[in-house]
This record gives sequence, C-alpha cells and structure tokens, in this order.
Amino acid sequence: MTLTELSIKRPTFIVVIFSVLTVLGIFSYNQLKYELLPRISPPFVMVATIYPGASPKEVETSVSKIIEDAVSSVDKINAVRTTSSEGVSFIGIEFQQSANVDLALQDVQRKVAEVTFKLPVDVKAPTITKFALDEIPVLRVGVTSTMPSKEFYQLLKDHIQPRISKLSGIGQVTLIGGREREIKINLDAQRVRSYGLSILQITNVIKMSNLDFPTGKIKEGAEQFVVRIAGKINSLDELRNLVLAKSKQGGDIKLSDVAEIQDGEKELITASRINGKSSVGIFVQKQSDANTVEVSKIVREELKNIESAYASINLKFDVAQDGSQFTTEAADAVKYDLTLAIFFVAIVMLSFLHSIRNSVIVMVAIPASLVSTFIVMYALNYTLNIMTLLAMSLVIGILVDDSIVVLENIYRHIEMGKEKREASLVGRNEIGFSALSITLVDVVVFLPLALVSGLIGNIIRQFSVVVVVSTLLSLFVSFTITPMLASRFVKLEHFTKRTLMGRFALWFESMYHKLSANYITVLKWSLRSRGKVALLTTVMFLASFSLLPLGFIGSEFITQSDRGEFAVTIELPPGSTIENTNHVTQQVENILS
Repeated sequence: MTLTELSIKRPTFIVVIFSVLTVLGIFSYNQLKYELLPRISPPFVMVATIYPGASPKEVETSVSKIIEDAVSSVDKINAVRTTSSEGVSFIGIEFQQSANVDLALQDVQRKVAEVTFKLPVDVKAPTITKFALDEIPVLRVGVTSTMPSKEFYQLLKDHIQPRISKLSGIGQVTLIGGREREIKINLDAQRVRSYGLSILQITNVIKMSNLDFPTGKIKEGAEQFVVRIAGKINSLDELRNLVLAKSKQGGDIKLSDVAEIQDGEKELITASRINGKSSVGIFVQKQSDANTVEVSKIVREELKNIESAYASINLKFDVAQDGSQFTTEAADAVKYDLTLAIFFVAIVMLSFLHSIRNSVIVMVAIPASLVSTFIVMYALNYTLNIMTLLAMSLVIGILVDDSIVVLENIYRHIEMGKEKREASLVGRNEIGFSALSITLVDVVVFLPLALVSGLIGNIIRQFSVVVVVSTLLSLFVSFTITPMLASRFVKLEHFTKRTLMGRFALWFESMYHKLSANYITVLKWSLRSRGKVALLTTVMFLASFSLLPLGFIGSEFITQSDRGEFAVTIELPPGSTIENTNHVTQQVENILS
C-alpha cells in the first residue's frame, strides 16, 4: 500500500499524524527565541591593554609591539591590526574562516601570558575577548534620583545591580559613570620618616587588618564550629585607630598619627547623562542562549518594580537604547510580508482554480508545512530571525506547487468521469515523479548554501535549511493530505452568471483566453524571427552581467538598515580631562536638542 493509498483509505491515521505534528509545531514555535540575525562567531579576537599616563609612542614600543610579536605566531591568522593611543593599546586579530574561535582565543591568551612579565610594571593585565554579538548590551539605561551622588552609586552597586543580575537570562550588568565611594589615606611623608616607618610597611598592615576568611573548623563532641578571621574594617574610626607599630617609648603608632583619612570619591573616569541630566548608566548584557526580546521584557518589568520600591528617593529609569525593539520591528515587518504572501497566494489560487473549496485544499499545504518546520528549527536550536522568517516568506509560493499539480491532475480525472477516490489515487500516482522532480530541483538549489563554512555560512545556513525542510514537507503534504482531502471534498464546478463566483470565473477565463491569444501571437513571431530573438536574448544576458562592474549594482556584506537612532563620536586632543570632555559633550547635546 502506497503512502497516497494509505492516506485515502485510512484518513484517520493521516489526521492523527498531522495533529501530532501541529501540536509539536506550536510547542516548538513558542520555544523559539527572537534574534535579529542567526548566532554568528566572527573570527576576531581582541587584546586591550591599559597603560595609565603613557604616550602613544610609549604604548606602542612598551606594550603593543611586545604583544603583537607574541600573538603573531598563533596559527590561522589572516591579519593583525594594532592601534596605540594615549594610555591604551588595542590589537585586533583576524583569523581564517576555518579557525575555531574558542581555540584561537585560548592560544592568544597563552601567548599573551608568556610575555606579560616583559610589560612595564604600571601596565594593567591585558583583556582578551572574542567578538560576539551577545556582548552588545541589550539595554542601555540611565538612572537618576534625588539622593547624594555618592550614596546613590553605593545603592546601585550594593542593591540594584545585584537585583537585576539575578534575573533570568542576564549575563552581565555594568555601571557606567557615577560617584563611587573611596576611602583616601593621605600619608604625611615627614611623619612617616620620623616614626621610622615605610609606605610598604603601612600598606601591608592595612591589607592584613582588612581580611575576612575562614581558617578551619573545631570539633567538640557532637558539635562542630567554623572558625574565621573577621578582620574587616567597618568604619573610619577603626581605620584611624589602626595600630601600625610600637614607638620606641612603647606607645602605639596609629594610622591617624601619620596620615589624614578622608571619606571621598574615586577619580571620575566615565560620565553618563540621560536627556541632559547627570545619571548613572546601566548596561545589561544577556546570556548567549537567552532570548533578546524576553530578557528586555523581564528587565523592563523589574525596573518598574524597583522604581515603585524606591519612590521615596524619586528613583527613575530612562531607557536610552533597547536592542529588542529593532529585532521585534524587523521580525514584525517580515511577518507582515509573510501574511501578505499567503493572502496573495490565496487570491491567485482562487482566481485560477475558480473554487473556494479547491483553493482551501491547496492552501492547507502552507500551514501544514510551516508548522512542521518549526519542529526542525527547535531541534536544531534555530531562532526566529530575519533569515528564517525571510525563508518562510520565500517558500510560501513553493509550498503550494506540488499540491496544485496534484490537485489539477485529480480534477482532470474527475472530469473524465472517475469516482473521487479512484481519481485521487490515479491522479497523484500519474504525476508523482513530476512533483518529486519539482521539489528536488528546489532542494538542490538551496541545500549547498547550508554547507557553506565561515561567517557567511553561519548567516545563510538557517535560511537554506528552513527552505529545504519546508519544501520537502510540502511534498509530503501533496502526497498525503491533498489527495485525502480531494477524495472527499473536490467536486466539479459548473459556472453560470447567476452567482457572483460564476461571473468572476467566467470573466477571468475570458481575460485568460485573451492573454493566451496574445501570447500565441508573440510566440509565432518569435519562431519566425529566431535570429532576432537570439540576438536580443544574448544582449540582455550580457547587459545584465555588466551592471555590476559598471557600478549600477553595488556590493556590500550586509545592507545598512535604519534603526531609528544615530551615534555621535567626539575625539578631543590627547590629555583632555574627563571634565573637559564632559563639558564639550554637553555643548554637543545642546546643539542636537
């Protein structure tokens, strides 16, 4: 018994199969995450090193050159680009497309670690990262309140930041700007020398007096006690009264005897403003496997709860940038196009088949194929992104091809006087090879795209797989659901001018016959003028290829899109203070506002 014969004689079995596929498809769809693009891992590793106070030339010779020479021996490197600016060394390493970025990152880390001892003492530890879209903040938020700046920053650091970090899908929460508390100890060099102390000695005493860690356990009978050194300094008075050493007379030398202790603020190195007001910036990054849209929604809801909880200090969050908005808008736009595609396919089906019933039978192939495709997408850990949604839009017309061919042949056999079930079986079997050929042509066109490696492959692989899977499922539908429905619901249509559908069908047929007559006229001319047609075709073929080198058609990796926002970068002369930079940016803000 063939698959089609089983579908016609055992319709309940097919209904159960597609009911299960529909349930699994809906479940899979609800589990799919929204992303702008498929997950990609560009073959780039970046090494950033901070050398406070160093000139660009000094950074280049003392930091950049050493690290650059070390990492140049890593395998599969395409290019190494170095930028040395005041106090900062930045090295970008581009690897070959075939390179494993994670392994390359480990190799770079090992090479940099081998030469760290050659760097100047004041250089901070190099930061080595790979480029990933997941590291781009999902949300950029500015937060303000009526609290004093120092206490406000401490509140954010101790309570708000941990609260947001605990939310589902959050990878990292970073504070930008703000006045962070700092206890400053200003030593009096003359007093330090008079007491016979050294700066290193004082530093070690402070460090050893500010420890808090477990030292072991004590067992006594059936009880056990944890022993820990609780030496944290909790107040300024404790710090002032900290004993550094004994004087020659046997008295205590306290920290307050040799230093002035202030409860101050850290030096400001970054500043944040929102809508012209000073604020503390909060950058929220998601985990690599988290849903951008869902993370943004969860964080926004939590920010509202935090605002309510701290209403007494007039705490306000202003979202400066939400990465999920563009993703959602792009996905909604493609969904709209997908809906339009289904609508116009339905109109075309109705126009040519002249029957709502027959059109519905064909249109069933679209949801049946797409819903089942979601199962494969979920199994392969794909996301709902521009590429997968575009694939669905593209494949809409392809999904009905097989069902149209099958249904038309079934309808022809019914017109010949055969019974519906016999016509459905014979009609499908007659053109089974043709339907298979149509489908395989589409598959062999798109399947190689799924085998492309590198960055391009990461972007278009999901697109091609969705097209291939949907097309194969449409073939399965045309061999099962289409003949099953046709064997029960197809009927011969007799059109008259008495009904609206009849008048439309007769009008459409008359227009179609006129178009067919015009086409025959053009075809006869083409057959009589073969040389002219061949020449015209050749010229058009060559002209189309010349559009690219002549500049009529440009080329780029990804078309620029309008996100509804723009960024302004201001570069000041080397040595500019944060206060001066802040003043200049305020002037630019005033111009833009």
